[in-house]
Amino acid sequence: MAKHTRRDFVATTVGATAALWAAAQAAPGTPGKDLKAVYDEIERRHDETIARLREWIRQPSIAAEDTGMREGAELTRRLALDAGFQHAEVVATKGAPSVFATLDAGAKRTLGLYFMYDVKQVDPAEWSSPPWEGRLVEKPGLGTVLMGRAATNQKGPQAALLAALHAIRAAGRKLPVNLVLVAEGEEEIGSPNFAQVVHDTPRVRQALEKCLGIFMPSHSQDLDGSVTISLGSKGDIECELVASGEKWGRGPTRDVHSSVAAQLDQPAWHLVQALDTLVTPQGDPAIDGFFEHVRPLTKEEHAMLDILARRTDEKSALEAVGARVWARNANWRQALEDYVSRPTLTIEGLVGGYGGPGGKTVQPHRMTAKLDMRLVPDMTPEDIMAKLAAHLAKRGFGDIEIVKNGGFNYVTSTPADSRLILAEKSVYQQYGIDAMLLPRMGGSWPGSLFTAAPLNLPAGHFGLGYGDRAHAPDEFCLVDSKNPKLHGMNDMVRSCVDYLYALAG
Repeated sequence: MAKHTRRDFVATTVGATAALWAAAQAAPGTPGKDLKAVYDEIERRHDETIARLREWIRQPSIAAEDTGMREGAELTRRLALDAGFQHAEVVATKGAPSVFATLDAGAKRTLGLYFMYDVKQVDPAEWSSPPWEGRLVEKPGLGTVLMGRAATNQKGPQAALLAALHAIRAAGRKLPVNLVLVAEGEEEIGSPNFAQVVHDTPRVRQALEKCLGIFMPSHSQDLDGSVTISLGSKGDIECELVASGEKWGRGPTRDVHSSVAAQLDQPAWHLVQALDTLVTPQGDPAIDGFFEHVRPLTKEEHAMLDILARRTDEKSALEAVGARVWARNANWRQALEDYVSRPTLTIEGLVGGYGGPGGKTVQPHRMTAKLDMRLVPDMTPEDIMAKLAAHLAKRGFGDIEIVKNGGFNYVTSTPADSRLILAEKSVYQQYGIDAMLLPRMGGSWPGSLFTAAPLNLPAGHFGLGYGDRAHAPDEFCLVDSKNPKLHGMNDMVRSCVDYLYALAG
């Protein structure tokens, strides 16, 4: 889903060099001058930080399979307590449990933290290193990486934030902000029950209401070393369309031999024909009224995209997604605009019938299409789901069952002048990085639970460092960088320290 990243497809030009970074840290008055004892602890505790991350990775908590969820929540609770939170508890939901923790440092300001402890499924046969081991591997052009499921999405960045708290305490420093942590176990399946914790649990909601914003640790560097700050994310609906002989009243009600296709209607083709009405020949959404409430980009958002188009490399962006051309043969500037402002309809998968080797002369009685729809400002899941049902019914496909599985529903949006975003930009500048702004990323996360009513808080992702292959085999995060453009784990931890102090003002 998010982070998740959650990595934007934009590939950007170099924002920093090691020399610029060193110069920024040596400048008088920067956090680097005042926090040397903390930075020394980060270096001294490097092995401890890696061991903590490896322990976390060794706990597979897969919401889609209901595997290790209780254990994952308990481990997250313990890690919070170890890092200095005075209170940490597991909060039950209708699904996987969440974790709620607080750290009162006696500070003037309070920051909210969003963690996730659930991870995507794995097929170990596809990995070059055991997915639950967290093995250290040398990667040419990068350096030493830690390979394992959740190394970058999302336990690696979260482990860096915890390491920052350990280092501050070990250096005898007082944390500059109070912390409220909410960690869920269902992000990878669309956070269907997280609102029960954030909105409906009074002690959690009251604690979050005191926060200046919500921060999700992330590896934010692209391969060239630059950083793009996303001010929001698209909403997301995940659903299934199911065609069956039972609901249709035609065709078989159990799988039968394909020879009887001459006598019986086929639910599988019925579904395919229904799907064909949902898009144009070019693959764009064609659901009646789908674009009705799409909000145009503002002048400020257009200006952000103009900067991105000038400073980023189209060829690298295409290579990053394994493509040759953009949809609708768009130019680079238009492709960037489509990415942040255009709603989408995607087939995630088609399920049914026989999928093994060779053929099997079977006529399936049931076929399912897994869909996701990405929403932009002013679109709502209620409106789009109603329009999807009406569209199908109007064309004779009213029998097709629509099952909503989850998704992050509403669009997330944070002002560029919020304290959260201004602090991010200032810290990146300390490392010689002139971060660019993106109106919103094409991916989704449950940030709308924080940014929309009733909390109405700014929310964002932050952190130096690099990781890749989230949701895919051989997921990794960079630990010891040999690439002067990229920062490793210690610098990721250091940036978290700097961010906390920047937010304290």
